[in-house]
Amino acid sequence: MRVNKLLAATVLAASALAMPYTNASAAINSMNLGAKYDATKANISFKIYSSRASRIELSVYASAYGGQEVARYVLTKDASNIWSTNAVVSALQSLGVTGPVYYGYRAWGPNWPYSTSWTKGSSAGFISDVDAAGNRFNPNKLLTDPYALEISHDPTNAANADGTVFATGATYRNIDSGTKASKGIVLAADAQSIGTKPTRAQKDDIVYEVHVRGLTMNDTSIAAAYRGTYKGAGLKAAYLASLGVTAVEFLPVQETQNDTNDVIPNTDAGDNYWGYMTLNYFAPDRRFAYNKAAGGPTAEFKAMVKAFHDQGIKVYIDTVYNHTGEGGSWGGTDGLTVYNLYSFRGLDNPTYYSLTSDKQQSWDNTGVGGNYNTKNTVAQNLIVDSLAYWKNTLGVDGFRFDLASVLGNTCEHGCFNFDKMDTNNALNRIVRDLTPRPAAGGSGVDLIAEPWAIGGNSYQVGGFPTGWSEWNGIFRDTLRKSQNKMGTEAITPGQLATRFSGSADLYQDDGRQPWQSVNFMVAHDGFTLKDLYSCNGKSNLQAWPYGPSDGGEDNNISWDQNSVTQDQRKAARNGMAFTMLSAGTPMMTGGDEFLRGLNCNNNPYNLDSSANWLNYTLTADQSNFKAFSQRLIAFRKAHPALRPLNFYSSVDNNGNVMEQLRWFKPDGNVIDAGYFGDANNRAMAYRIDGSEFGDTAAAIYVAYNAWSGPVNFTLPWPGTGKTWYRVMDTSNWNEGANTVVAPGSEALIGGENTVYSVNGRAVLLLIAK
Repeated sequence: MRVNKLLAATVLAASALAMPYTNASAAINSMNLGAKYDATKANISFKIYSSRASRIELSVYASAYGGQEVARYVLTKDASNIWSTNAVVSALQSLGVTGPVYYGYRAWGPNWPYSTSWTKGSSAGFISDVDAAGNRFNPNKLLTDPYALEISHDPTNAANADGTVFATGATYRNIDSGTKASKGIVLAADAQSIGTKPTRAQKDDIVYEVHVRGLTMNDTSIAAAYRGTYKGAGLKAAYLASLGVTAVEFLPVQETQNDTNDVIPNTDAGDNYWGYMTLNYFAPDRRFAYNKAAGGPTAEFKAMVKAFHDQGIKVYIDTVYNHTGEGGSWGGTDGLTVYNLYSFRGLDNPTYYSLTSDKQQSWDNTGVGGNYNTKNTVAQNLIVDSLAYWKNTLGVDGFRFDLASVLGNTCEHGCFNFDKMDTNNALNRIVRDLTPRPAAGGSGVDLIAEPWAIGGNSYQVGGFPTGWSEWNGIFRDTLRKSQNKMGTEAITPGQLATRFSGSADLYQDDGRQPWQSVNFMVAHDGFTLKDLYSCNGKSNLQAWPYGPSDGGEDNNISWDQNSVTQDQRKAARNGMAFTMLSAGTPMMTGGDEFLRGLNCNNNPYNLDSSANWLNYTLTADQSNFKAFSQRLIAFRKAHPALRPLNFYSSVDNNGNVMEQLRWFKPDGNVIDAGYFGDANNRAMAYRIDGSEFGDTAAAIYVAYNAWSGPVNFTLPWPGTGKTWYRVMDTSNWNEGANTVVAPGSEALIGGENTVYSVNGRAVLLLIAK
């Protein structure tokens, strides 16, 4: 009976009509890949790419897990290497598909040609796991559509802890994965609102990097069922708005292997909390959805985006287009020949992955699996199509790209070379096809790179093409060294000045602007703000819930401030002040506004635990730091002089360069080249002229004393008829809820030549009015 149904379905597929499709842009999914209903929802078209397959079959399932397929279709290939077929919905319903349509593919190719005697779990037709061209076809492995809009479950999960089901090699190649493999889910188009997208210029943003689950899992103000979900995150939009955040940047929310996180409670066994192992680039991760039914994650994600948009907050997502969740090789009976086949690798391995020169292994610049083949046009298409889907359909406003140097690779196999001038690399392709937001604001997308990877010429801070912003790791490291390595690291006033003023040395030479420097002291990857100043080194092998975690950077440029807790809080205030008072786009990490700590674990990627979730029950010190953060953010937002569109200089009508920012020694004299270049000088100040920015402050003055003892600063001219007022002094004597005062409550300090003593390791902020 099953055989007859399968044959009937195959015949019906041949007569189904192709679905009409209209692209918003010719560059976006021009091959119409994926599974799509037609306008009447009577037919479904299935299209998938493979340049090397010799046969591809579609399997359709009535359930996601455990059952056999109810229909199989043989796809046909066109001249563009697109394999396609169509299914009539009524025919599928007659076969028992009365709910969601689940589907996957089986593929044959040169290393495993099709044999009429092949049955699931057999070796009929097998030649090798990999051939000289790098093909790794295996029809025993059901493959997920790279363009699926949702997937049913992760390969390993509570019901299936055996990941070898998806592996190749002599021991595993004949294990059929069909009943256990992840399936794509066919979704119908919808008109659900994502609200009104903010058009704010990036220079005016405050970015808040956070894990969507960790944002609310510990939040008792949210109903228990919604904690850790997209719905719960949307309920925190008002909180982030009250903090002053204008862009929330979520750690990866594209489908990743994390269904096993809760299999063994209260341990890190098999956990993938951060999510940097992407299984599918279109599907919102189901685990973060309160409604996990087919279509639920997509609808809930869009509702969350609308909640943030309604508060004027942009939504960024962290994307991982440098490697996938299929991972690299792993040991087994065949050693390095053992690879997982979930999706890309089993469809067209040399198209989707960079390989070694002999095409037998993956090329790895990530340390966590083989490089995605970002040089290949088809692989690039998937990146662009995915980004466009998240932007246009799901409402995302910007993207952060993990290990983005891999997207600048200019060769496919046996090599790695970053070259921003190659117009055909993925970085330039993304800028061409997804219009970056204009500098002054408007429609478009914000593109932010993590500008490094592993090996080769992949450390590229300041080396990305026009259109890209970057995480400025040099800003982070320079200021950490100034705070935490005095006497052991030589940091000059000139180096500090360059970072405070937007890092012109990194961005100005290629036409980029200060706001394209994303300034941060900490990120998810490393210590929290509290731990940066409380820990002399990492401590990752702790007991649950603070560990154990492997890996982690050994050189953290951290210091526990001699274990003086008040000095630790002062150092954290300085770290927050550096980001909020510097030219660039400031980024903070979730919980840093109230000094979240992780007991010195600097690599908690695997800890889906209460220690790694934000805890909103605050001590008095934490409440004070939150007030400090909130008011400092508000100060930045109130003063456009801190958010320059261009580097701090302008030209008047006569061609004269007008200095908008001037640097001062503590004695009140302008800093000269000799002072700038001497690392023995550890105190400096700068004055920004507010008049050219339309600022309510005639001038802003910031003094930084990196010495351990107090330094007297002689104040410069505040402007005609103006006087200096204190907004903030991070010194211990000024600790409390009013370290940053509310507008209108500033303390009168005095005029030009007034002497102000700045305590050791403290930052002073004044305004002239």
